[in-house]
Amino acid sequence: MSFDLEQNIRLNEINEILESYLPKEEGYYKSVLSAMNYSITAGGKRIRPMLMLETFRLFNGCHIEILHPFMAAIEMIHTYSLVHDDLPALDNDEYRRGRKTTHIEYGEALAILAGDGLLTLAFETAAGAYDKVDETSKDALNLYRRIMRAYKVLSRKAGIHGMIGGQVIDIEFVGKAVTKERLDRMYLLKTGALIEASMMIGAILAGAKDNELDIIENLAGDLGLAFQIRDDILDVISSDKILGKPVRSDEKNDKPTYVSLMDLEQAKKEVAHVTDRAKKAYESLAYRNEYLIELIIKLINREK
Repeated sequence: MSFDLEQNIRLNEINEILESYLPKEEGYYKSVLSAMNYSITAGGKRIRPMLMLETFRLFNGCHIEILHPFMAAIEMIHTYSLVHDDLPALDNDEYRRGRKTTHIEYGEALAILAGDGLLTLAFETAAGAYDKVDETSKDALNLYRRIMRAYKVLSRKAGIHGMIGGQVIDIEFVGKAVTKERLDRMYLLKTGALIEASMMIGAILAGAKDNELDIIENLAGDLGLAFQIRDDILDVISSDKILGKPVRSDEKNDKPTYVSLMDLEQAKKEVAHVTDRAKKAYESLAYRNEYLIELIIKLINREK
């Protein structure tokens, strides 16, 4: 089976899981529920839940039913971050994933509330993993412990010491010169944190050991860094039509990027270097998931 066909199968599987956790658009506040659903059903590659699923499979995880709420939750958190990122106070973008951004379609107030709603719904959804455990099972206590550990990772990586911290660094250095080290730190938090959370949660719920979890965290951090550097490159060399969002937006917003720090060829070499480090981390594991490593390489070398 080709990689593209396998990816479509997994994408359909993930979308079905996501749809099962979306709120019904009813009641006095259905407008915000509609905005939330509009945001999360806009498409996208579903990278984070896919990485979570494939890392779970990498470690031969069982009880996949406890993984599903976390898969939905990570995509809700990612989507909320995009909704808020597109707001006039931040990037002020009008298009995302090929269609109008949430604040353009619903107004700024509802877009803010839709983002807030997705974030809080994410943790409500993840907590539902406890309900998937059979209390009479001999594995129940162990599964509860794994769920709590996964929940803590989700909370930290999405918060001020993770994605939010990276976003703060991003806005505070608009129009300013930054070092490569500072830029790397921003990317490892802003983009890498949720990718780390995705792969770590998959590993935790599958029962990976602590040393294996450390490898996965480092691998995922490098994936996030390489992914974001590639994003900087695509923002310069791609088009609105291919990306589904405006190109040159970083330049428009006077944001520091790898392309503003160095030339395109140097930036491409950085991607190759970080990718090589991630591959070596994967090869140090005793487990194999060929689809996962191919997915990682394709994400880093993507055209959109």
